[in-house]
Amino acid sequence: MSFFSETDSPTNLTEYSVSDLSGSIKRTIEQAFDQVRVRGEISGYRGQHSSGHAYFSLKDDKARIDAVIWKGSFSRLRFKPEEGMEVIATGKITTFPGSSKYQIVIEALEPAGAGALMALLEERRRKLAAEGLFDTERKKPLPFLPKVIGVITSPTGAVIRDILHRIADRFPVHVVVWPVKVQGEGSGQEVAAAIEGFNTLDPLGPIRIPDVLIVARGGGSLEDLWSFNDEIVVRAAAASKIPLISAVGHETDWTLIDHAADRRAPTPTGAAEMAVPVKADLDAEVASLAARL
Repeated sequence: MSFFSETDSPTNLTEYSVSDLSGSIKRTIEQAFDQVRVRGEISGYRGQHSSGHAYFSLKDDKARIDAVIWKGSFSRLRFKPEEGMEVIATGKITTFPGSSKYQIVIEALEPAGAGALMALLEERRRKLAAEGLFDTERKKPLPFLPKVIGVITSPTGAVIRDILHRIADRFPVHVVVWPVKVQGEGSGQEVAAAIEGFNTLDPLGPIRIPDVLIVARGGGSLEDLWSFNDEIVVRAAAASKIPLISAVGHETDWTLIDHAADRRAPTPTGAAEMAVPVKADLDAEVASLAARL
């Protein structure tokens, strides 16, 4: 005959405390899903929280997962989340033992293909157009003969060389270059800051305020040119008191800054041609008028 005490277990199963079990589940999940890519539609996005973090969900037609982007990661995102946008999120899965929940902590975010990018671009274009940022009445005329031209572009590469060479050929004037990144993380912020910087130069300072601005970069894919679709860039261009020429990409490339600029040039070289007349032609015309006089 055998006797069991109240502490004896009828099975060989390990006994966990709730905390131990939750901790074990957390470790298992986080080790198994420490780096994942998830495709889904952004739902419930309301912008950054006062803390700087962003909370929303990713969903498809059958499931939903909570998502968070911490403040530090949010500032490094090339594409910011927007409600209803289909994205591919890269991050890790974490759990909350205190509430039996899990979520994805997103470290990188990208639109799910060119179709998603085009849809986002069109939605943003309609939004900014409705605010009047692209209205023809807002366009400022370009000065006939500027004394100073401000150029916002990468300080290296063919674009700045082409602009400087073309200006020198047509009518040499003083050119001030504000160097920026024209692609990748932070490039949109740099371009917007450069436009605002030129507009806020001290009239009595060592650098004269330009009479016209050129924002330029070479051609590229939709993703390469995306910084010039950034809302912060478009708003800076629309708010510029200095007449602004956009020269982004090739003739067939259109970005939102083109709509907000006072003039759009098909190429960076074309922007230089818009900015200054041909000095030799003006000399010939003056000589002709002098002869008639």
